[in-house]
Amino acid sequence: MEYTLEVIGVPVSDIDRAKEFYETKCGFHVDIDEEVIPGARVVQLTPPGSGCSLMLGDAIWDTFPGPTPEPGTYHGLTLCVPDIKQAHAELTSRGVDVTEPVQYAERDGATFMYFTDPDGNGWSVQEYRVRAGTPLREAIRP
Repeated sequence: MEYTLEVIGVPVSDIDRAKEFYETKCGFHVDIDEEVIPGARVVQLTPPGSGCSLMLGDAIWDTFPGPTPEPGTYHGLTLCVPDIKQAHAELTSRGVDVTEPVQYAERDGATFMYFTDPDGNGWSVQEYRVRAGTPLREAIRP
């Protein structure tokens, strides 16, 4: 059986502010904005071209076992792009405070830039030039 990672819950303090950031500044598509679970508003957004969405919600965390994550505590969320300079220009033009790209090694997949959402959840953007023509999971399989 295959398992796909398709939704990641991200803790935020203000759903409307987070929705506005991810939709207008990051360019994510709003898939859902409604009360899916009684008493719990859910906003689900998907980055362009992604098979994985973000889920923002107020009472959604009550449905999961374990402690409720605090807004701003998620770091290492990663978006992959085929052209980091183009992504930098797009995010900057939308008003995202994103770092300049940093190349850690010569090989593909070793260039990153970083930004945070309004709560401080940390994102990286990773360049995989091979993605321009080949889905990553096909490109990295032997």
